[in-house]
Amino acid sequence: MRIGVPKEIKPQENRIGLTPESTKILTSNGHEVLVENNGGLEAGFYNDQYKKAGAKIVDKAEDIFNDAEIIVKVKEPLSNEIKMIKENQTVFTYLHLAAAKELTEGLVKSKSVCIAYETVTDNNGRLPLLAPMSAVAGRMSIQAGAHSLEKNQKGRGILLGGAPGVEPATVVILGGGVVGENAALIATGMKAKVYIVDKSAKRLDQLKEIFGKTIIPQQIDKVDLKELISECVLLIGGVLIPGAEAPKLITKDMLKLMKKGSVIVDVAIDQGGCVETSKPTTHANPTYIVDDVVHYCVANMPGGVPRTSTLALNKATIPFLAKLADKGYEKALKEDKNFLAGLNVFKGQVTYKAVADQLGHTYISPTEVLGNV
Repeated sequence: MRIGVPKEIKPQENRIGLTPESTKILTSNGHEVLVENNGGLEAGFYNDQYKKAGAKIVDKAEDIFNDAEIIVKVKEPLSNEIKMIKENQTVFTYLHLAAAKELTEGLVKSKSVCIAYETVTDNNGRLPLLAPMSAVAGRMSIQAGAHSLEKNQKGRGILLGGAPGVEPATVVILGGGVVGENAALIATGMKAKVYIVDKSAKRLDQLKEIFGKTIIPQQIDKVDLKELISECVLLIGGVLIPGAEAPKLITKDMLKLMKKGSVIVDVAIDQGGCVETSKPTTHANPTYIVDDVVHYCVANMPGGVPRTSTLALNKATIPFLAKLADKGYEKALKEDKNFLAGLNVFKGQVTYKAVADQLGHTYISPTEVLGNV
């Protein structure tokens, strides 16, 4: 199988789909790997390392899209990449289609096979290919929030952990999943006062076992969210409905309850955000202000730490990619129901229900479309 790895072109996105180590695994199995020139440079992976691992360095992304049977990326294809995707080509990357109508339309028209990292499952219903980047984003959310709280960043001028004789600041984390747990790990380490809000009492009990008295767990249907956000100076949006658009838990009117200079970090922005006033930003211009509240809504947060992120992502994705290359998409997906859950678009059909429902497409199950192959 010929596997293509183009350089990421999303603004300030410095990760790459394959590390040299992962490349070696694939070439050792007899596959051909095409890597765009200097595609891994900003993540600390160099052309010579890829060559040593058996890859071919290609100058133009167009040649990779033209020649490869599988395209491996990190972020969703942008418009000029969508134009290069060929019929029957397999695209394996993060897609987040529920919040991306134009992208979905483009992939449907391409008649390609699109497998999304973020909807692949495991036997416990977890999302193993989303988890490593959620962990990175969760940890980064507190770093980003703490920095944004500084006065020269137009924040409130508060240190999260307080100081001798000064009470620590209050952090509210919406969602107790991977993002929330990792955000809490950093926030508690900084000695902030940390609330975690989730709908699942069972999950909150698990978090209480992990963090003990360093967190205050709150069940969403039993807490006054308005009162809670009026107390906090840092709000982390870590809500996730797999493959679907994030629910808007914080409305524009609720923003008026927050203190001037407070900060929102909406990690859910890839799925549309869980704050009504959220809109995607970039690492170059990460924040904006609405009603005196600083919003940090970078849509590719882990791209800010590309080496750590690429290494973590590859550890999760390479077993699936190797299976895809060894067996082809039809056999690899049919044999593994968890891998099959990643199939979002198949040759012009939307095969992930949450995406179809959100964007008004007819839903056809992955099992049905593969049965017709």
